[in-house]
Amino acid sequence: MIAPGILFMVVFNFIPIYGLVLAFKNYTVVDTIGDSPWVGLDNFRIILSDKYFWDSVWNTLGISSIKLILGFILPIILAVMIYEVPWGPFKKIVQTLTYLPHFFSWIILGGMMISWLSSNGLLNQILQLFGFQADTNYLLDAGKYWGIASLSDVWKEAGWGTILYLAVMSNIDPSLYEAAEMDGASKIQRIWHITLPEISGMVTLNLILSVSALFNSNLDQTLVLMNSQNQPKAEVINSYVYRMGLTQGDFSYATAVGLGVSVISVILLVATNLLSKRLNDNQSVL
Repeated sequence: MIAPGILFMVVFNFIPIYGLVLAFKNYTVVDTIGDSPWVGLDNFRIILSDKYFWDSVWNTLGISSIKLILGFILPIILAVMIYEVPWGPFKKIVQTLTYLPHFFSWIILGGMMISWLSSNGLLNQILQLFGFQADTNYLLDAGKYWGIASLSDVWKEAGWGTILYLAVMSNIDPSLYEAAEMDGASKIQRIWHITLPEISGMVTLNLILSVSALFNSNLDQTLVLMNSQNQPKAEVINSYVYRMGLTQGDFSYATAVGLGVSVISVILLVATNLLSKRLNDNQSVL
């Protein structure tokens, strides 16, 4: 049963590792990977002096940090709220509505965002109902892009992020809540002293994965929402690699950027895991 999965991993994850040698070569489309001349660390030296690369790094860290804070906390809060809802049908409706955006591609959601945030879009119409003079196209304002990208991503994924927490909560022994209630614990106290400690392992695991993905921004979202006006604040590492590799044909440079980001992501993953191991009585979650 696992053979198709293993085959997929080998074909699309392990075999392409050979292509990382492009980062140390001067590759062109008329050469094969093996025939391309070696240039050592020249591509990495160019990266260090590339202003546009560092701009993309700054944008990636800014957007990802906002996503990390909001996208990490909100699913926990939402999962606790759903779990505490006593009426089953209402709980299912809320779960469905919060999960739904996850199943739409960024092509669809991006089109919705472009329409809503246009000068005569839904957001401006709502503001006008409250007496504000609103006719701004928000996606043309580079200064607002970080907030738009972060909040739209959280809106899309927050509901889906509750699934693991709800699965863990479903295994909590109900007698713990009954005993706490008999001892006079309030709803907030039961959540704080029972629910949150019981899901702490899953919270730690999600934190580790979230921190390790700081440099892996959402390429689909960026390609849909980025335009010539907001590009200075919208260009992230993944879109920069895409532009340098597929648009400008500099495959060696793009590979070097991607390799460097991957190495940093692994370092963040290991460092966060070691930190969590210290904070959780030397029990690693990875």
